[in-house]
Amino acid sequence: MHLRDGERLDDLLAEGYKIIQSSGVFSFSLDAVLLARFCHVPIKRGVIIDLCSGNAVIPLLLSTRSQSRIIGVELQPELVDMASRSVNYNNLTEQIVIKELDLRESPKALGYGKADMVTVNPPYFPLKPDSLLNVNHHVALARHEVGCTLRDVVTAASQLVKPGGRVAMVHRPERLAEIFAEFKTKNLEPKRLQFSHSKKGNKANMVLVEGRKNGQPGLTTEPPIFVYEENGAYTPHVRALLYGANEKRED
Repeated sequence: MHLRDGERLDDLLAEGYKIIQSSGVFSFSLDAVLLARFCHVPIKRGVIIDLCSGNAVIPLLLSTRSQSRIIGVELQPELVDMASRSVNYNNLTEQIVIKELDLRESPKALGYGKADMVTVNPPYFPLKPDSLLNVNHHVALARHEVGCTLRDVVTAASQLVKPGGRVAMVHRPERLAEIFAEFKTKNLEPKRLQFSHSKKGNKANMVLVEGRKNGQPGLTTEPPIFVYEENGAYTPHVRALLYGANEKRED
């Protein structure tokens, strides 16, 4: 397979897949892996849509947990190209397709209420007049709300998912109240919540949220994730998530 300048072909953890990455454009991080392990997915049928799909790490990971059709939605053409070549390299073109779309236009393009599950690892930081955006445009779009806001993300997810379907998101804990408010406004009932901490005793630095379209009230808080031991090594739980664990899968 031909790699473009600055690209590399990396192992995708325990999956046995390869993924194209570039330090100048995009490399996946732990938050994407945690989201792909956290969400409940349809196993044998259905449609999963991954918003802000980047280089398709979440679709690739989800393909090992589900036989459903998976659609990745990504705004940046360079990332769409990388993602599509990774999908092709891993012989997953019959299951995964990557679409170059503004997520705000995705419901119109892909269909309202068609998805059984929507996943999203969105930009975390609101754009403010004094924001110091990363000089790398690709990283700025991934980290800051340049191309979409939290409201845009939740609106699109709610429009894409069918009644009873699920929306799963990874974000920053300091925006949890805002996330819940946006979910409620768009008829997504928060059903599951999980915090991730760098180490025991540290404040949470990531939060995973799953909501259900038109769901009944009732929120379950999953046990927290601790990423590192005191010596800096991954905890056994995170090592299992990253490098191999047979997880319970649910319809």
